Amino acid sequence: MDFQSFVDSIPTAACVISIEKLDDGKYGKVRIVTGNRLYIDTIENPASNLAMLSRTFVPNSEYTNYLNRDLNFENACYNAAVMKKCLHSYAHPDRFDVWFNMTFLPLYPDKGNICYCMYIMEISFKPDAKRMSTISADIASAVLETCIKLRSPENFKETMTSICKDIRDLCDSEHCCILMMDTEKRKCSVLCEAFSKDTKLLPMEHYVDDAFYDIADSWKATIAGSNCLIVKNEHDMEVVKERNPIWYESITSAGGKSIVLFPLLFKNELLGYIWAINFSADAADTIKETLSLTTFILASELYSFRMMEKLHILSSTDMLTSVMNRNEMNNFVDALSQSNSGKSVGVIFADLNGLKTVNDSMGHNAGDQLLKDAANALREVFAVHEIFRAGGDEFVVMLTAVTEGELREKVSRLKEAEKHYPNLSFALGAVYEGDVRNIRLALHCADEKMYADKKHYYELHPERKRSPAQK
Repeated sequence: MDFQSFVDSIPTAACVISIEKLDDGKYGKVRIVTGNRLYIDTIENPASNLAMLSRTFVPNSEYTNYLNRDLNFENACYNAAVMKKCLHSYAHPDRFDVWFNMTFLPLYPDKGNICYCMYIMEISFKPDAKRMSTISADIASAVLETCIKLRSPENFKETMTSICKDIRDLCDSEHCCILMMDTEKRKCSVLCEAFSKDTKLLPMEHYVDDAFYDIADSWKATIAGSNCLIVKNEHDMEVVKERNPIWYESITSAGGKSIVLFPLLFKNELLGYIWAINFSADAADTIKETLSLTTFILASELYSFRMMEKLHILSSTDMLTSVMNRNEMNNFVDALSQSNSGKSVGVIFADLNGLKTVNDSMGHNAGDQLLKDAANALREVFAVHEIFRAGGDEFVVMLTAVTEGELREKVSRLKEAEKHYPNLSFALGAVYEGDVRNIRLALHCADEKMYADKKHYYELHPERKRSPAQK
């Protein structure tokens, strides 16, 4: 066949791909046999954000002369050239800031074990909603169901867990997980995960520790500029072993034989990853097409969720001490006063002694540090969501479902914790109430006890007594 005349008749960028068919479903070299002028220009005269590894096209060269190895591209070529399937894909590979509209068409005849396909592509610099929505009815139904669930009034994490189960079912995998990444703090957290029945795979809590971020951080290089990583068999797993031996060892030692891995990207920000382990290889093409669109939608929702969390932190957290602020305290008190839980509540007022003296003698920076030390001492004993800066030098701790003995023990521990910081001294007032709805009465009584303790402190330390202008 005159391949050159054939590709020259195509009005958009096109080339002929050859693939070497081996035994047992494996394949060897993948080559670009020839291309039309529009395709060759993408190599020799690319746009600034489409630069290739080489800018000289040589007919019948391996495609890896121009691109980093891409298992998704190889799989599409294999299905078209060897399996004689017609394929279409619309994707945004990470290596290029463009969208590719790709078509793979089988060609005849083969030459021995060398099989051929036509690769046709169009490039756009913005996503085309019409192209993204041109999908099969089954895939459209799965994606629509995800969109509907995301609009549900349920708890966001519960909704994401339900979606995670749906994705696991779609992939027919042993395990599916959505992992969030905080690139600033270099920490990972599991948003949700789902398992098949009788799986021996362990939950991600067994693996996600402070060191796991480095493994997750290495996945970008393993995906190598593609929009995802789909490892169907041992042949594909060898690529993972070559690119990322540490992760390869982690996967295989945990019982992983195949994996689908998609980054969750929005506005060029990496939010995390979604993956499925030991999935149905027969459904790989459907999985890729469905998850390509699903992750596009999920990333947008996760970005909004993260932004809302940040706004909530800003509105509920004291910026100096990083404990809860007065606004969050008022909301918490309102909620407790209307609760029918039947739980008990313990309240501790902790007011700094001598802050005015520190400010006057050592400066306000030293005073700010004393407030931070006070918050740190409180965090040694209490969870951060239990601690509130009520204002100025006054902190309040509220504990639910606590016994009177536990409350006394916490106060004793706080008195020991304050010794860890220079110049730190608390005036304390603690009150126990058997019914959480009496929270306001408990706050009032704890405040009175704190003032009595403060009065006693200044009787013993008159040199640190505050001015009359202060309470």
